[in-house]
Amino acid sequence: MEIRSDSGASATTAPSMMAFMDSDVTQLARDINALCRLRGRFTLRSGQVSAEYFDKYLFEADPVLLARVTQHLRMHVPDGTDLLGGLELGGIPLVTMLSQATGIPALFVRKQAKSYGTRRLAEGGDPAGRTVVLVEDVITTGGAVIAAARALRELGATVTTVVCAIDRSSPGAEQLTGEGIAVRAVLTKGLLDTADAVGA
Repeated sequence: MEIRSDSGASATTAPSMMAFMDSDVTQLARDINALCRLRGRFTLRSGQVSAEYFDKYLFEADPVLLARVTQHLRMHVPDGTDLLGGLELGGIPLVTMLSQATGIPALFVRKQAKSYGTRRLAEGGDPAGRTVVLVEDVITTGGAVIAAARALRELGATVTTVVCAIDRSSPGAEQLTGEGIAVRAVLTKGLLDTADAVGA
């Protein structure tokens, strides 16, 4: 594993640092669970009723947790990244923080181009001829990431990576791989579930 320095250069991670990072990620999972995993009675998008709901916006609204997630995200940004493309809506706070932490300019990627003014899909710069790394908060099916990647590629960008705070996709899901997109996640559903079970 490599860590990006403030200048964007990579440095090999020492074993002791790896152990610290693993421990820190586990604690981050516990802290996000404690804030975002809600118990009660919730109607899901599908119409089903659940006794549990994961509210991802709670960690994005918490400045301390958001900063901690950002510090882990920056380690996953590949060398050679020209632009960071945050997906509407959840990716916007993350990409803003990550751009500040890495010095890499941000794009704000809409779900669809606005119908007035500049009529842009991606606000903040021209992605043509640039390598864009997508930034998302939570990936479940990967549909939004695929749509954004296709749209940016049509604008002339190279898109092969998405970094995300949480990968909640099903094990073996290959939709993003099939689109030529590698997922680099800070946390996974499995890690969050394990942390929740330990903390219960």
